[in-house]
Amino acid sequence: MSTDVTAKTPAPAPPGSGGQATSGGLLQLVLHGLRGNMRQYGMLFALGLIVALFAVWTDGDLLLPRNVSNLVVQNSYILILAIGMMMVIIAGHIDLSVGSLTAFVGSIAAVFMVKHDLPWPIAVILCLVIGAAAGAVQGFFIAYGGIPSFIVTLAGMLIFRGLTEIFLEGQTLGPFPDGLLKVSTGFLPEVGPSTNYHNLTLLLGLGLIVFVVLREVRDRRRQQEFALDVPPVNLFVLKIVALVAAILVVTMLLASYKGAPIVLLVLGVLLVGFGYVMRNAIIGRHIYAIGGNLPAAKLSGVKDKKVTFLVFLNMGMLAALAGLVFATRLNAASPKAGLNFELEAIAASFIGGASMSGGVGTVLGAIIGGLVLGVLNNGMNLVGIGSDWQQVIKGAVLLAAVGFDVWNKRRVGS
Repeated sequence: MSTDVTAKTPAPAPPGSGGQATSGGLLQLVLHGLRGNMRQYGMLFALGLIVALFAVWTDGDLLLPRNVSNLVVQNSYILILAIGMMMVIIAGHIDLSVGSLTAFVGSIAAVFMVKHDLPWPIAVILCLVIGAAAGAVQGFFIAYGGIPSFIVTLAGMLIFRGLTEIFLEGQTLGPFPDGLLKVSTGFLPEVGPSTNYHNLTLLLGLGLIVFVVLREVRDRRRQQEFALDVPPVNLFVLKIVALVAAILVVTMLLASYKGAPIVLLVLGVLLVGFGYVMRNAIIGRHIYAIGGNLPAAKLSGVKDKKVTFLVFLNMGMLAALAGLVFATRLNAASPKAGLNFELEAIAASFIGGASMSGGVGTVLGAIIGGLVLGVLNNGMNLVGIGSDWQQVIKGAVLLAAVGFDVWNKRRVGS
């Protein structure tokens, strides 16, 4: 009896492969791996398709070096907000105040630097502290007051919008100091011999490739050590090749223009830093825990109130940073700044893989979701699609992303 069971143990080769790695068998293996990792790779694959579509539709204008650089700068503040919003949503909450808070911090920055001639480094630090304090106040009411985040942040949205009008007296205020403009809207300096490319950007791109490959290999080995499911080798290699190719393309495009924008380095630091926190740090695991199953997290000793408080404090600080980036990009603070930024950040998070029920999502997913929206906006502008239809298309994309999340959960549950 046991002999018969043992004889049936070897798994059959993929259909059509005959036990050999034929192209058909490899394709089926890749498709099987994709089906098993839909949440992880779905939006990345969708981003590639959207880029390819608009690259063809615009006769290559989408991938012009100047346009790629503008794409990064124009969407930097939404990407910053999306990182914080993803963490808020993973924790099982929502923040409707971030758009108004970005405008409020921008107005404070303008008052500090334009009206009172405060040195811009000091003004930037004060603005970040004010943003963190605003997030902390909201986090206190949510975590320790027991008031739903929807209500608290809705009130915050109204309060910060009103304070912006008060600080700016209903008028636009600017310009900002040249030193701050160089940091927020400038590019990395040129170093080394004169070539047709920006040398420092090429070096950074090469370093990023090495970092990404080493991290992916390390993460795979760690998963194998803990007997966790990992994608098939062929799919893993395909993922590495795709990542390296994407980084190379973006690096060459940026290096052939003015080089990497400084704000891109800021985004890179945030992505690496918060990505590490959410993957490896205790606070990151606790954020996933309270969003995934709050009662179980409490029983496990997780200090849910403290974690929630810190999540909103962090969101306030990132909103302040986004407000500084946006205000300096326009070189002025406006009472109407930040309109619908909260909706863009929420949409980027859900498109990037966040779950309505909390406990699911990644910082990289937030960046991918923000890039999906950014490429859609940029591509539709290039082909002349009106703003009315742009809203319709972005709404449909958001609905499809949330619908995909619901379908994926049902599929996994069945």
